[in-house]
Amino acid sequence: MDKSRPIIIIKKKGGHGGHHGGAWKVAYADFVTAMMALFIVLWLLNSSKQIQEAVGGYFKDPTGTSKKVGSNMVGTGENFSLTRDNMTKLKEQLQQAMRQMTDFEKLKSHIEMTVTTEGLRIELSESASGTFFDSGSAKLKGDGNEMLITLAQELGKLPNKLSIEGHTDSQPYSTPNYGNWELSSDRANAARRVMQANGVGPGQVTQVRGFADQRLRKPDAPLDPANRRISLIVQYIIKDRDEEDAKPGDQKPETLKAPSTPETPAAKPSPAVPENQTPKR
Repeated sequence: MDKSRPIIIIKKKGGHGGHHGGAWKVAYADFVTAMMALFIVLWLLNSSKQIQEAVGGYFKDPTGTSKKVGSNMVGTGENFSLTRDNMTKLKEQLQQAMRQMTDFEKLKSHIEMTVTTEGLRIELSESASGTFFDSGSAKLKGDGNEMLITLAQELGKLPNKLSIEGHTDSQPYSTPNYGNWELSSDRANAARRVMQANGVGPGQVTQVRGFADQRLRKPDAPLDPANRRISLIVQYIIKDRDEEDAKPGDQKPETLKAPSTPETPAAKPSPAVPENQTPKR
């Protein structure tokens, strides 16, 4: 009975259609992506410098909140610019650089950074024995030279303009033909020369001013050594020209425009101003 039963053989066909059927699609997509990247690189290599900077600026700052290529502030990364919003960042950056100086602990009480309407003011004040300059001289001492070099290396990375001021105390100068006006101006110029030789650009310094004893730091103590100082002002910079054009203050008041009628052409504005206004000086 058992031998009469038919023998049934079941053959299963092997294949990868179920799980691996779409693997070639992934490989093909990777290939297309790689070719697209290659074509973009080749296109960039043959593009103008402005396009290359624009594309590079996008990858460095995709949100567009940093400085924009093509505006009045070209550059990214290293060219950090001082505005009211990032004042603290620059202040910390300068303090960190100055801490690397050999005699910083001795000098830190003679360094002060304050925010003014002009920008960041860095003041290097003297001691009775002379911290940065020899007494009564425009010759820099070692500590003063090192301090200015350190500041120049950091401020030279900025697009911001600089002003340098010299101040003295009220002690009369002994030489008849040379006084506090000359001394304050010469010290400011000495600081400028050192800074421009160590990182500050030739066109970055816009003003070198000597005030003698006209702007005392301690008016109640005109002979105090702290009145003798060098002031470095890092001026603010406008973020973007579009923002500058959008400022309401840049538009002329409507009251200064001459009225026009349909019958007659508009008259030219008169240089005079209304009685309830005063002319800008």
